[in-house]
Amino acid sequence: MTPDELPGAGAEPLQYTVPGTGGIGPAEAVRAIERVLLDGLDPEAAPARSAVLVPAGELLLMPAAAGPYAGVKIAGVAPANPARGLPRITGSYLLLDGPTLQPLALLDGAALTALRTPAVTAAALARLAVPEAEHVVLFGSGPQAYGHLDALLTVRPLRRLTVVARHAGRAAALAEYGRALGLTASTGGPEAVGRADVVVCCTTARTPLFDGALVPDHAAVAAVGSHEPDAREVDEVLVGRAELYVEARAVAAREAGDLLLAGALGRRQVWNLAELLRGDALLPQGRPRFFKSVGMAWEDLAVAAEVYQAGAPSSPQSP
Repeated sequence: MTPDELPGAGAEPLQYTVPGTGGIGPAEAVRAIERVLLDGLDPEAAPARSAVLVPAGELLLMPAAAGPYAGVKIAGVAPANPARGLPRITGSYLLLDGPTLQPLALLDGAALTALRTPAVTAAALARLAVPEAEHVVLFGSGPQAYGHLDALLTVRPLRRLTVVARHAGRAAALAEYGRALGLTASTGGPEAVGRADVVVCCTTARTPLFDGALVPDHAAVAAVGSHEPDAREVDEVLVGRAELYVEARAVAAREAGDLLLAGALGRRQVWNLAELLRGDALLPQGRPRFFKSVGMAWEDLAVAAEVYQAGAPSSPQSP
C-alpha cells in the first residue's frame, strides 16, 4: 500500500499490508511501539539518522537493531512530488534477522512511515490526553492525517473532529472520512484549537500554525510534521506554557525545531517517551502537554517486525 491509497479507504480503520506478509492495523502498531520501550529499549542510545541533501530533496538512512531483528530504512523526502501527483515520502525498509543479518523482508518505506508515525503519537497521547478527550483538531489532510485519526481512535473515544488544512477539497474529504468512522466532523480554521481536547499537527509547515495562547490548559498537543531544526508547527507561546515530551532528548536537540526555535532545550525539563510509558514522567494538571516527534529508526524496526510477524508466524518472535 502506498500513501496515496490511504485517503480512499472506507469507514473501517486502515489496515497496512506489505506484499508477501500479513497486515496489521493501528492498534497493533501502537502496541509494538509500547512493547519495545517497556521491554527496555533506550531511545537515547538509538543510532542517529543520516541525512544527505540531493537535488530532489533529502535522502535519509535510518538503521536500528533490537531483539531478534535489525533493519534499515532508506527514505526520500521530495517536496516537489505532490505537484507531480507523487508521494512526498518515498523509500524502502529492509528487515534483517538480528543474529545473522540475513534479509527477511523488503517493506514499502512510505507505507511503513504512514503507520509508525501515528503509532508513536498515539502511544504518547494515550498518556497525555485527558481520559474524557472528545474533540481532536487535526492540522493537515495527507496520509499522516488519516493515519493519525485512525491511531488516535484506538486510544481515546473521540467524538468530534475538526480538520484544518490549506486545500479545502482534501480537508473536506478527511472530514467525510471522519464522519464515516462515526465522528461529528467538519473543517475549520486555526482558532478551532481553542475548543480542542487534542491537537495534532502533521503538515509541511515551517512556521507556527496557530496561536499557542488559545490552547486550553487541559489539552494535549502533538507535532510530527518536521525533523529540521529550523522548522516548526507550534509557537514559543505553547512551548512556554506546556509540559514537554519527546521521543528522545538526544535527537530532539538535533532535529526538533519546535523546541529549538523556542529556546526550550537545555533550559526546561523534557521527558522522553520511554519515561512517559514507564510512568516516570510528570503529568501536570492545569497546563497543556506537548509531544514533539521527529521520527526515529527504532520505531520503524518495531513496526516492521510486527508486520513481518503478522505475515510469517514461524518467524523469530520478539522477547
